[in-house]
Amino acid sequence: MKILHIIRSVNPEGGGPIEGVLQLSSIKRAQGHSVDILSLDSPDCESVRACELTVHAMGPGLGLYGYSNKLKPWLDAHAQDYDAFIINGIWQYHSFAAHSVLKSKNLPYYLFTHGMMDPWFKYQYPLKHLKKWLYWPWGEYPVLRDAKKVLFTCEDEKMLARQSFWLYRCNEQVTNYGTKGHVGNAEEQRLLFLDHYPHLQDKPFLLFLSRIHPKKGVDLLLEGFAKHHKDQPDLQLVIAGPDQVGMQPKLQQLAEKLGINDKITWTGMLKGDLKWGAYHAADAFILPSHQENFGIVVAEALSCSLPVLISNKVNIWHEIVEDKAGLVVEDTIAGSVALLYQWQQMDDTGKAEMRSNALRCFMNRFEITQAAMSLLMLIKNDR
Repeated sequence: MKILHIIRSVNPEGGGPIEGVLQLSSIKRAQGHSVDILSLDSPDCESVRACELTVHAMGPGLGLYGYSNKLKPWLDAHAQDYDAFIINGIWQYHSFAAHSVLKSKNLPYYLFTHGMMDPWFKYQYPLKHLKKWLYWPWGEYPVLRDAKKVLFTCEDEKMLARQSFWLYRCNEQVTNYGTKGHVGNAEEQRLLFLDHYPHLQDKPFLLFLSRIHPKKGVDLLLEGFAKHHKDQPDLQLVIAGPDQVGMQPKLQQLAEKLGINDKITWTGMLKGDLKWGAYHAADAFILPSHQENFGIVVAEALSCSLPVLISNKVNIWHEIVEDKAGLVVEDTIAGSVALLYQWQQMDDTGKAEMRSNALRCFMNRFEITQAAMSLLMLIKNDR
């Protein structure tokens, strides 16, 4: 088959969707399938040049919506070249335009919402949600309604998606999702990370590795850490991720106010061996997010035998609890305090057992091969 993934951007700083596309595609290609990407990136941007797949870049898309007058004509001219279409993400021009073209040609497509239907956004940004309601009936709802299947990465994501708008009907399908996990020499990567951040040598630290964004709960983490660090003065916190919305300066001011500035290392986005080295050097991974439909970074941490300390708004938390691969609490300051306290109270034997459980959880549930094969089988059965 020749498959076309349609996505806003291939820039990895945009978070998990493009990482999921790339990793799923590596398995599809290994099975003899061809995969291209249609995006709204500028053709000369570095992310397009660096992408391992052929990217048909129709941008630059204008504004947050990403309008481009090039996307629809290109897709109209080339749609017959592909056997399957997968739209990744909603609320931007790429999904609206792709639906318009594919619907007119009676070509079926699949849609990953990637958590963008979570009702958390409705409660957190009520004015923005009102604007979405004006767009929903004629803009985004038809994209979901007319999809061959709307794909959700877990049961929780599917159930939450039903709560955002009362006008809602689509062909829902929960499908496996995951990542290929750790690659490379773990010890060399660990030493590389510590060479870059020598002040962390021989010090325990918790790793937050994700976008710095309001939904990620970094402020909760800082508040919880401040209330906890006096009980474990050697413990450090590493916050690794791109600052997409200019939030980091405010968080650094909060850390200074809380008296923990010297306990925090802000690394920016980590890639490749440095990223894997951070996982392998950390004591545990922590993500007190308010909303997370899957969490590629959670699966990556598990693949490194790293226990995950997460909120119950990370939609794979049921699996983490069932496999005893981490700790789960509410997405509140009190929850973050409890998360850190519970981790501190675990003895070495308990932590070692949780590390073994983490890797087992990854291999049984989130390793990418199973996810890619189930998606391919889904498409083949629908043809």
